[in-house]
Amino acid sequence: MLKISIYSFFIYRIALYFLFTYNFFMDKSPDNIKKMFNDIASSYDFNNMVISFGLHKLVKKKVVKSIDFSGNVLDLCTGTGDIAGLISNNYKCNVIGLDFSIEMLKIAKNRYAHIDFIEGDCTNLPFANESFDFVTISFGLRNIENYDKALDEIYRVLKPNGKFIHLDFGKKNPIANVIYNFIVPKLVSIFYKNLVPYDYLVKSKKLFFDETQLISLFEKHLFNKVKTKSYLLGGISCQVMQK
Repeated sequence: MLKISIYSFFIYRIALYFLFTYNFFMDKSPDNIKKMFNDIASSYDFNNMVISFGLHKLVKKKVVKSIDFSGNVLDLCTGTGDIAGLISNNYKCNVIGLDFSIEMLKIAKNRYAHIDFIEGDCTNLPFANESFDFVTISFGLRNIENYDKALDEIYRVLKPNGKFIHLDFGKKNPIANVIYNFIVPKLVSIFYKNLVPYDYLVKSKKLFFDETQLISLFEKHLFNKVKTKSYLLGGISCQVMQK
């Protein structure tokens, strides 16, 4: 009886540990996500280079060049400003980048002083209805706790016939899935002692919607599909939707 009690106690403690750890890693509360990105801001771009093997910049350039941006453009979860910078440098349009990580925005502002970067919440955008011709979000929607509210806000600030461009990891390429689920965490562990943010990012990718589910989610919020495009053999996917 004593052996069974001791065994049960250890099983219980182990279960609690993994439950706590998993919930901590996947805590998408705004305060937790903001702190996480503020903490990794200084190494964020290098991290992206490592986990994408340097290909993320190439994909972003291809996506931006595949769309004829004009008018007013809002880049959500702008981070260090990659997408906003590419759009501004390739098209004559007014670009605003929004993020709630002040440390990420400091880097973006230093890189692209001509772009208006503001601190803000994707679920409560500080803009009037029908303000933008384009809204973009790359590798960011899965980090938002309330997808529905964010998508409602995107729809609200888009002009009639305005376009919403979403970019993130895809799930069509089994090789890419193995790389990002198993190899990337090993690579990251070589460079960083604190693996919590990167473990979170890997888990968030695995738990996020696939391409078909994303289209259904966007259509639920009244967007119409214009086109979809896969990059890196399905490792990254882009959905272009219209209001």
